[in-house]
Amino acid sequence: MEMTMCFPLLLLICSLSTAQLQSDNDIVPHHAEYQGGEPTNVSEHQQTCPQDIHAVLREMSASLAEQRVEMTHLQRENEAQTAKLELQKTELEKQKTEVEKQKTELEKQKIEGEKQKIEGEKQKTELEKQKIEGEKQKIEGEKQKTELEKQKTELEKQKVEGEKQKIEGDKLKQQLQEQAAELITVKARSTVTENQVEALKRDGEEQAAELITVKARSTVTENQVGALKRDGEVKQVAFSASLSASDSTTIGPFNTETNLVFTYVFSNIGNAYNPNTGFFIAPVRGAYHFEFYVHGPGDPSHPSGAVLFKNGERVCIAYQHQPSGSAKSSNGATLLLEVGDVVFLRLWENSRIHDNIHHHSTFSGHLLFTM
Repeated sequence: MEMTMCFPLLLLICSLSTAQLQSDNDIVPHHAEYQGGEPTNVSEHQQTCPQDIHAVLREMSASLAEQRVEMTHLQRENEAQTAKLELQKTELEKQKTEVEKQKTELEKQKIEGEKQKIEGEKQKTELEKQKIEGEKQKIEGEKQKTELEKQKTELEKQKVEGEKQKIEGDKLKQQLQEQAAELITVKARSTVTENQVEALKRDGEEQAAELITVKARSTVTENQVGALKRDGEVKQVAFSASLSASDSTTIGPFNTETNLVFTYVFSNIGNAYNPNTGFFIAPVRGAYHFEFYVHGPGDPSHPSGAVLFKNGERVCIAYQHQPSGSAKSSNGATLLLEVGDVVFLRLWENSRIHDNIHHHSTFSGHLLFTM
């Protein structure tokens, strides 16, 4: 910029110098005429000045050309540097954008890390909850195991008691047979005694004492027969029970089969049914008939069903599945039971059973005859 402004000034100075020289040339001759002195020197002076001016102009033109070349070169370098600077600026902007992206990505990663940390804390909390729940389930399992052991022990006791009752029944049966045989003998003796009484009547008072003895034995035998009849009445067995005493009750569904306890007892002759456990335990060997009715609410996902068990063995099932409303199913069987055999009902897995004050769901059984 400064060099460009200097060139017009130099040209102006050169022009002024040329004009001044011409003016001097015009004035000098007149002065020489008046003075009358050396016109030759003035001429030489006039010839020398233009030559010097032209030399200066040539030098200035050459310098100006060099400066123009230099300026062109400098302008090109300046443009190259400007382009390079723009390129560096663009690259810097790209790097800045990349840094911003990396910063944003880092922020995202930081946020994601925080989320993962929170999720990890949640998972840790959930794991702790599952661990606590597992401990609870373990404790519950131990309780159930203890309860099962108790039930097993109780069952063993009942089995032993049943064996005792069976032995006692066999003894009573044998005793009954012996008493029956004795009764037959007594009857025969009574017949003989009657004949003997007639004979004694004929024979006299010596046989009276023996007749009184026989009558006494006959009286004792009749008392024994009455006792045996009363024992036979004790062996009359029948029961009937409902699932619920009064309230509306729905049991299930469960993942496994579950014992059913019919708590409301209509009748329990012989006390063979236990309303606390739902077990019927045969007091004598014989043929027994059982019936059960299962009432269930309609459900598209859960049926209603129950299974009759003899000891640990399945006998039969009552089952129905209705998506709406309600329905009732039933079944029954006649079983030969030994003393101490256990009969009970279990709720079918994933099913439901319902009862209320109308006693829809019931379990009944009775002894047909002993064997």
